[in-house]
Amino acid sequence: MTVTEARIRPMTGTDWPSVGAVYAAGIATGQATFETEVPSWESWDAAHTAEHRMVLTDAAGSLLGWAACSTVSDRCVYAGVLELSVYVAPDARGRGVGSALLAAVIGSTEAAGVWTLQAGIFAENTASLTLHARHGFRVVGTRERLGQRDGQWRDVVLVERRSSTVGC
Repeated sequence: MTVTEARIRPMTGTDWPSVGAVYAAGIATGQATFETEVPSWESWDAAHTAEHRMVLTDAAGSLLGWAACSTVSDRCVYAGVLELSVYVAPDARGRGVGSALLAAVIGSTEAAGVWTLQAGIFAENTASLTLHARHGFRVVGTRERLGQRDGQWRDVVLVERRSSTVGC
């Protein structure tokens, strides 16, 4: 697959079985999230903003990855700050899927007036850290021993991307 053969479009509820499968694959790696089970669509939907949800499909319509945002706070002063998640299907990794999704979300959020995107990434997830750095995210710091996954304390690297056009 090349990026030109791919299609990025808004995520809908009908995408959930495929989105959930990609999420489950990420969970299974032990490197993507503290979550250990895929939530229901209703739970996931309630935790993520309706805007800035995207899927990338190949020419045949198979879902290769997804990206979505969630709010970081209900306080109005943080209205322009969102947390980003990007997940790529195992057989699509290393093919530009994550990069295409990240670029699309950056464009979508900036057009909507979002001035900061942030993500928490396990310190061992060097592929995700590299991807985010290529798209202008910088390391804010490492939250040491933030939580446990499978009985092991995990460090989480907090990265953020500040808009160069919004809020300047």
